Amino acid sequence: MDTLAEILSQPEPGRATSASEADARHVLHPWADLSGLGEQDPLIISRAKGVRVQDSAGKEYLDAIGGMWCMTLGYGREELADAMAAQARRMAYYTPFGDVASEPAARLAERLSQLAPGDLNRVHFTTCGSTAVESAIRIAQYHFSAQGQPERRHVLSRVNAYHGGTYLTQSLSGKEADRTHFQYESGFVHHLSSPEHDPDRSALSAAERLAELLAEMEAEIARIGPEKIACFIAEPILASGGVLTPPEGYQEATFDLCRKHGILYISDEVVTGFGRLGHFFASEIRFGIQPDMIITAKGLTSGYQPLGAVLISDRIADALADSAPKDKPVFSNGFTYSGHPVACAVALANIETMEREDICGHVRDVGPYFLERLRELRSSPIVYTVRGDHLMACVECWTGEEAGPNAANMALAQKVDAHCQEAGLLVRPYENLCILSPPLIIGRQDIDRIVTILSGALQRAAAELEAGTI
Repeated sequence: MDTLAEILSQPEPGRATSASEADARHVLHPWADLSGLGEQDPLIISRAKGVRVQDSAGKEYLDAIGGMWCMTLGYGREELADAMAAQARRMAYYTPFGDVASEPAARLAERLSQLAPGDLNRVHFTTCGSTAVESAIRIAQYHFSAQGQPERRHVLSRVNAYHGGTYLTQSLSGKEADRTHFQYESGFVHHLSSPEHDPDRSALSAAERLAELLAEMEAEIARIGPEKIACFIAEPILASGGVLTPPEGYQEATFDLCRKHGILYISDEVVTGFGRLGHFFASEIRFGIQPDMIITAKGLTSGYQPLGAVLISDRIADALADSAPKDKPVFSNGFTYSGHPVACAVALANIETMEREDICGHVRDVGPYFLERLRELRSSPIVYTVRGDHLMACVECWTGEEAGPNAANMALAQKVDAHCQEAGLLVRPYENLCILSPPLIIGRQDIDRIVTILSGALQRAAAELEAGTI
């Protein structure tokens, strides 16, 4: 019998001659450039091991973006593949609706409640971060509506936030460049200013910036009316927005404002959770808060299976049960693949591996070194700033004139990305940013390689800018 690879390589009538041609003809990618639809020449990744991937031509690359923030334990982990296969053979799927359960989902919920801060002991499983965020917003609105406060449905988010790709989560997201010809919810979604504070570039001290942000938040709450606001959703660090770090004390101060006005606090830890900052969850141990809900996904399974989850405090879960209308007590939110047993089995194996290998401790060890080395790149004339926290970082490019995602800066960053790829390094090109989020298993030698290649790419791009060829 032919192997899958042999079957895929055999030509058939009407079939494209290569995967690249098939992709160009048939696939609509997330965040695709529609002006070149059908003409793209995609990089086909066909193999991967550790922190490296290989394309269909056999060229190897160091994956400095960890897939999409998610390939935390690295590629080719046999224990995760074995857990996946074993559960698929035992029971691939059964409906999670109503009072039917699977053991992997039950055990994973138990483990997550043990890892989470405070009383976040109830878990609602979803399929990814987007569906988890959307579910959390619905839970917040249901929470108040069931208690006779249906007007309390408004949501506070922030400019430069990223919370997902569904209708509601895209509406919550605050990246102006992502707002195109789709429709967005504006009736109950409100955006506060982006909370970043870069001490290398800001004219304000951290304390001044914090006071400014809190005054704005207090004013917006007063404008909307605290009695109308259900929740505030916030990434501890704005990841896809450009790895933007708020001033010290911001998380605690905004949490206190929410408590003052009875607003639920949702911490979106899709990126910052599961080791990226050196802890399973960063909300309490790093930022001093115990949210009403925490969102997790991505590193929850190290990217080996799609899975998301909302961790809900006992206070909220108990209130949901106590205030459930007698005529309509059903919690009508969930998905066919909520708590998928194969995905949950992988997540359990992922947690076990992370604990056995002390992955969080490793991140706390190499994370400062990663940022220290990257900050050496600030000497480049085309680097506006370097920012980050442990194993999430961003190198922001500029031509030396106006900072930000203008056409010239974006073209420059694209050149840097192209030079990196040519040299065997994959970084995430986004606007005028080079975003980095390598697998958490990365070591100092590969960190040095990332910086060496990036440095060379910046030098080449700077020379091209000087020569006027960009």
